[in-house]
Amino acid sequence: PDYTAILNTRFSLEGFEEVRGDDGEWGNFQVDGYGSWLWGLAEHVKMTEDRSLLNELIEPIKTTVRYLQMVWQLPNYDCWEEHPEYLHPYSLASIYGGLKAVSEFADIPLLTESARQAAVLAGEVKHFLVQYAIQDGRFSKHLFPAQKGQPVKPVLNSGVDASLLGLALPYAVFDLNDPAVSATIQAIEKDLHLPGGGVYRYKEDVYYGGGEWILLTAWLGWYYVLTGKKDQAREMLKWIESTSAENGDLAEQVNVHLLAPGHFEPWVEKWGQVASPLLWSHAMTIILQKAIEG
Repeated sequence: PDYTAILNTRFSLEGFEEVRGDDGEWGNFQVDGYGSWLWGLAEHVKMTEDRSLLNELIEPIKTTVRYLQMVWQLPNYDCWEEHPEYLHPYSLASIYGGLKAVSEFADIPLLTESARQAAVLAGEVKHFLVQYAIQDGRFSKHLFPAQKGQPVKPVLNSGVDASLLGLALPYAVFDLNDPAVSATIQAIEKDLHLPGGGVYRYKEDVYYGGGEWILLTAWLGWYYVLTGKKDQAREMLKWIESTSAENGDLAEQVNVHLLAPGHFEPWVEKWGQVASPLLWSHAMTIILQKAIEG
């Protein structure tokens, strides 16, 4: 794609674009955030029962729907800011979730057409995932984009990724008990969940040595709550709480049982210590806690 024409991936708290650095460390064509923004906006409106915010954001909503309509089948960076050469089922799930959410705004006159477009496109994205993203009964981590004369196809041996939880929760592309979802969860449990501990991103992870991620542990625990496995969810929460700092901070990941310990120090030398506190870790832990209490 023309990287001068894409929408930015990162923004400051003040709402300004964060320009990609000259060192090229962070890619800038990543679309999952736009889907999750639409989804998050809709969730906020539902929870507050206040639709006035939508009137302030008519143009951003319409622009985002148009943008996703244009780029959803283009290869881009995944949610871990890696592999820009592929399509990613998690990213497509976030797009589906955002579009499905916007489709429910058809009763707002200025959003009626965008809601209609979003509903149609959400259906196309789901069909695409059903047709191309399932390999050996479960979801693939990556997909080769369509090439001239060649259809989209799964990337063989790419393994399972814990972010594939997103296809069921929270974006609800597929039911929690869908066979492909169940098979994917089983693969996550087998390959990525350390017994008595947390959840890794994927088996080949070398980022800060490949530790257990708190947000992913909470995410799997949330799934357990919604599928009637509260005892397992409580174990996940107990482990998360055991990792907190004295002041209650939760880090991005825990570096006790690393997948690639030789890579830990080089990352520390390059970027400093593992991010802590991490907002995403805290948010997912709160979601898990409330789900257990509910």
